[in-house]
This record gives sequence, C-alpha cells and structure tokens, in this order.
Amino acid sequence: MTIRFGYQTYTWQMSYELYRSRTDHILDVIAAAQGKGVEPEVCMLGAYTNDSAALREGLERRGLQLGALCLAMPWKASSETAEEREEADRVISYLQSFQGTVLTLVQLPGSDRSDLRQRQQNALTNINAVAVRAQAAGITAAFHPNSPSGSIFRTADDYQVMLEGLDGRFCGYAPDTGHIAKGGMDPEAILRSARSLIRHVHFKDMDTATGQWTALGEGSINHEAITRYLAETGYDGWIMVEEESAAAEQTPDEVTLQNGKYVRSVLEPLVHN
Repeated sequence: MTIRFGYQTYTWQMSYELYRSRTDHILDVIAAAQGKGVEPEVCMLGAYTNDSAALREGLERRGLQLGALCLAMPWKASSETAEEREEADRVISYLQSFQGTVLTLVQLPGSDRSDLRQRQQNALTNINAVAVRAQAAGITAAFHPNSPSGSIFRTADDYQVMLEGLDGRFCGYAPDTGHIAKGGMDPEAILRSARSLIRHVHFKDMDTATGQWTALGEGSINHEAITRYLAETGYDGWIMVEEESAAAEQTPDEVTLQNGKYVRSVLEPLVHN
C-alpha cells in the first residue's frame, strides 16, 4: 500500500440542498478527477444511507474505494446520548462491508467556546468510546478537529488537550491542514509532532494572510513538503482533498476537477519518487 488521494464530499455539502441526494453525480466527478476514493459524511450518502451493498457496487463500477466515512455528532454530554450511540453503532455496522475503511469522527461545532475544558473532556470521552467499539468491529477510527469559531479543538492549546486525550490504543488522529492553519498553527509542525497518531489526512488550502480558503496549491500551506514527509515516514493511508472556498460553494464539480489536476501533476509524483 502507499498514499492514495481521494476527495471529501464537504466540497458539495456546502450546497447541501443541491447535492444531498446526488451521490452518484459526486462519485462521477471524483472519478473524472481521477481520485482513487471518496470520503462522504453520513448525511451525503443519499440513497446509499442504508444500503452498503449498493454503495460498494457503485464505487466498484467507477474504480473508487470508500476511503473513509465521516460521522459528525454533537457529543456534548459526559457520555453518549442514546441517539448518538445508536447512530454510531449503525455506522460501525455499515462499515463492516468495507474492509480497511476509516471511520472519521467529527464533533459538530457549537455557537461559542464557553465551559471549554469540560466540553473538551466530554467530547474526548465520547470519541474514545466510539473508537473502542469501532476497533472491536475491526474498523480504524480517527478524530478530525475543525476550526469554526465555536469549535472546541481549534488552537494550539486545544490541540495539546486533544492529542493528550485521544486514547491512541483505539482512536487515531485525522489532521486537516487547512483547519490547523486556521487555528494559527503550522500544519507541517503539527503533523510531525503527532505523526504516531495519524491514521487519515485531509488537505485543504488557505491564504494565511487573509484567512480565506483557496484551491489546492493556491494558498500558503506547503502541501508538497507535507506529502514528502508523509511518504518518507511510511504513511500508507488516504489523503482526502477538500475545498471550502467561495468558488467551491458555487462550482464544486469544477474545483474538484482542477484540484485533481494539481494532485496528479504535483503531489502524486512525490509519493511515487
């Protein structure tokens, strides 16, 4: 195995009402961009939400893999709610049809950062609990922090709490280069410091001078150096490309095809050299 590049469906999810039921269209675009796989959020599975066999057939027909499936939950309480646990267990069961697929865990950001330490502890307790059950079912889980203003894992101090609180026996880390930069940190430095925990990776570019999301290769993040580092250290998982720019919200198909050109011409050669 080696590093494989795929695409995260949040690029389309930003226009949710337009694309929430167009999973086949999204898969067609990813295949046209020559991605090897896809990482949808559960809410973007559309007609495949309860039919893993149909999704597997649809992916195989396009030469794609389900690289990861993203479960986003509030996880506010000191333990999972009945609804959160039921959905997590449903998704874990669903993923047993896809050997080697990662379960990425995302906490839905709140409206503010009040009661920060308690909320962080609650989230980590819930995340680790889901990861324990995922591992028991043969599935790798990894936590993916984000960077909206209400996110509780956003800054360097937050990341220290997060990385110390993830139970590495069960739950890995899924860094997102764009969210790291948005939180005022150096993406390459974070990946280096947390390398032993990394199970999955997201690439998203940003102009750090303005804080605006950009297309891959048009921002300030050195994804070439990060790709080289991951390859040199034997990372054999997925890099999922995700764009959140204004252009992506308007034309997600076009930006994905353009990102595919960048991946093939600039990043993939670094993996194979």
